[in-house]
Amino acid sequence: MVGRSTTDYKMLKELVRRGEGHCLEFKLKTNHPDKIVREIVAFANTDGGTLLIGVGDDGTIPGLKYADEDEYILVRAIEKFCFPAIAYTLERVQLHDEREVLVFRIPRSPHRPHYVMPDPTDPENKKVYVRVDDKSVQASKEVREIMKGERADRNVRFTYGDKEKVLMQHLDKNTHVTVDSFALLANIPRKIASRTLVLLVLANVLDVFPSDVMDRYTTKQMR
Repeated sequence: MVGRSTTDYKMLKELVRRGEGHCLEFKLKTNHPDKIVREIVAFANTDGGTLLIGVGDDGTIPGLKYADEDEYILVRAIEKFCFPAIAYTLERVQLHDEREVLVFRIPRSPHRPHYVMPDPTDPENKKVYVRVDDKSVQASKEVREIMKGERADRNVRFTYGDKEKVLMQHLDKNTHVTVDSFALLANIPRKIASRTLVLLVLANVLDVFPSDVMDRYTTKQMR
């Protein structure tokens, strides 16, 4: 959805001054729209965010000379590569030299997970991205399952057995656990460790902190 701009040049400069972060990303051009949509999907899958097109990583604001063309390219890419469809608003901020900056605002989506589908004819080849600090990283299988479970909004119950006891004793003394370390601790297959941690997140016992290396799970009150 394209709306009348509520962001002026002064507000834009203030936004850029904050620097890229968890909810803010800069792109100079739309040269690789198939990669830019990863940022949009990651924002929708995490806490929402703002994507500025026409702003350099170093905080310079050269803007876009042909903003109509860049807007068309990116809007088409969002429609083509993002599934399910992502809600967003788009503004255009006029610079002093008649160049413009595109401002995409993407809210946290209630329809997570959203996927990037590079080839719409191959629905199996799709990837989920989430925002970690100032980067968009591919989500693990566990994070994808957690998002699906949250969307289902069911009351989750679990049995407090031996493996859960081992897990909670470990978290009493340590800051976090991973799927692999939990499987080793409890002497259980990785598949069962994965399923158990997903279930405990959905039951609001644990929090998950996604990572591009290994997700971390902590007790709920530590967040």
